[in-house]
Amino acid sequence: MTSLPVSVPILSASSSGSTLIDARWYDYFPIIIYFAFVIGVGFMARRKAASSDEFLTSGRSLPAWVTGIAFVSANLGAVEIMGMSANGAQYGLPTFHYFWIGAIPAMIFLGLVMMPFYYGSKVRSVPEFMFRRYGTAAHLINALSFALAQLLIAGVNLYLLGSIVQRLLGWPLWVALVVAAIIVFSYITLGGLSAAIYNEVLQFFVIVAALLPLTLVGLHRVGGWGGLKESIIADATAHGTGAYASADAQLHSWPGVLLSGFSSSTLSVIGIVFGLGFVLSFGYWTTNFVEVQRAMAADSISSARSAPIVGTFAKMLVPFLVIIPGMVAAVLVSEIHDLKLGTLTGTDAGLGDIKYNDAVLLLMRDVLPNGLLGLAITGLLASFMAGMAANISAFNTVFTVDLYQRYVNKDADDARYLRMGHIATGVATIVAIFTALIASTYSNLMDYLQQLFSMFNAPLFATFIIGMFWKRATNHGGWAGLTAGTLAALAVNILNWNHIVSFPGQGAAFLAAGIAFAVDVVVTVAVSLVTAPRPDSQLKGFVYSLTPASERRDPAAGELAWFRRPVPLALLSGGLVILLNLVFH
Repeated sequence: MTSLPVSVPILSASSSGSTLIDARWYDYFPIIIYFAFVIGVGFMARRKAASSDEFLTSGRSLPAWVTGIAFVSANLGAVEIMGMSANGAQYGLPTFHYFWIGAIPAMIFLGLVMMPFYYGSKVRSVPEFMFRRYGTAAHLINALSFALAQLLIAGVNLYLLGSIVQRLLGWPLWVALVVAAIIVFSYITLGGLSAAIYNEVLQFFVIVAALLPLTLVGLHRVGGWGGLKESIIADATAHGTGAYASADAQLHSWPGVLLSGFSSSTLSVIGIVFGLGFVLSFGYWTTNFVEVQRAMAADSISSARSAPIVGTFAKMLVPFLVIIPGMVAAVLVSEIHDLKLGTLTGTDAGLGDIKYNDAVLLLMRDVLPNGLLGLAITGLLASFMAGMAANISAFNTVFTVDLYQRYVNKDADDARYLRMGHIATGVATIVAIFTALIASTYSNLMDYLQQLFSMFNAPLFATFIIGMFWKRATNHGGWAGLTAGTLAALAVNILNWNHIVSFPGQGAAFLAAGIAFAVDVVVTVAVSLVTAPRPDSQLKGFVYSLTPASERRDPAAGELAWFRRPVPLALLSGGLVILLNLVFH
């Protein structure tokens, strides 16, 4: 075990010169080896990034298992590790909904229904698909909003990456941010999307190797799953339902009132199923270019369809590596336990600003021996680098393809576009250093991220799905609905920020997403009905009813083994996630 006692002060954002974790010299070996591999992958992928197409899209050359793992790993950043462990500590098992309700159904839908359109249309980005379907105005709104969102979310991952370095080495936060940013910038600039994807595959296995021991050792320390439940029940019995949530609400995923913020069980289920499971989930997984970009890099339409479905099998296991440690930390780590009971103040006993986001780090400090500690830290570094790199690689594609090439310089040579991709990577890395400071002000980063998703992803999904299944949707309807939906979500979030309308948990984000979706649908349909539609000939490949079934399938798919075909994989994944929901209801 580390020799650091539980009462050691926690670093605040401005602290330097001391460390939270008592790492020994041999704890640095996994970190050094990992960084060497990361940069090495960048150099190896360099030969595949000689043109702008290879740099930005990987030349559509990767197999399904690689893109499928990268699909999940790109999302396995700050949201999954720190944000979900924070939610696990704060809310318990209802947090599982972010995976089994709020991800997997949408990932299956993406693979079976939407990837044939993305891949078959040969677009290089999701905003470019919007341009082909809805024209310039909707495309520009989508490209600008997506670019802004990636800069903000990259800041979340960079902030947490810098925080780990700060707490490990005792460096000032700004120094840690700059060093972490340089590492990510280096391997993306060297190898482009291929380097990002291959590193994401490496990072996924590093993350699992790091977090699995933390989960197992943590559960062992509290007496296993039974001991964890008994501890939560004991706290709930001792402290009632005022300052501390009931044990039943924490130990059952349904109806999830802690997560939704609704006191009514019925409203909570509706909010989770519709707000999270449909609007936020489908809005994120089916239109967010960060993940879709990985599937679009596949070597065939079958591989592209299978990529997100392959990812579901990894996705359904991630909660056990991130949420369970958060729940253990709320029982075992004194600071998180006291924070949850409402008995911890930010300056007690010299403590810094304790947040639920600290749950994993503090649990690592308390339960892992040196050696395993270094591996766990490496896993956290890998997760945050994967998340930030995914944001930046998606940003540089959208900036280069959808903004620079589309509106600034349409006729430049390939070398110019490749150079702009490098420049966009550098700009995004620098801006992320500043947006990281915004992320540092949130106690629970999931609150911040869900607010962003409600504004950027929920209305986009409404516009997207209408355009894909209703050929009457017009260009004017597309941009008007997208704008109205985004502004509606912003209005709800502003009301929540100013405590005019207040919801605990992520209830405000669920409500904002639902309103954004509804407003977008109404405005898109209304405007489309009074404006002229585009000719059917221009919508082939972008509207379901106008695209022949033969163009939505891989003609060679029937020759593949069943475990390489999208539909059997989807049926297996859907069955498993239903079983998990029944077991942990």
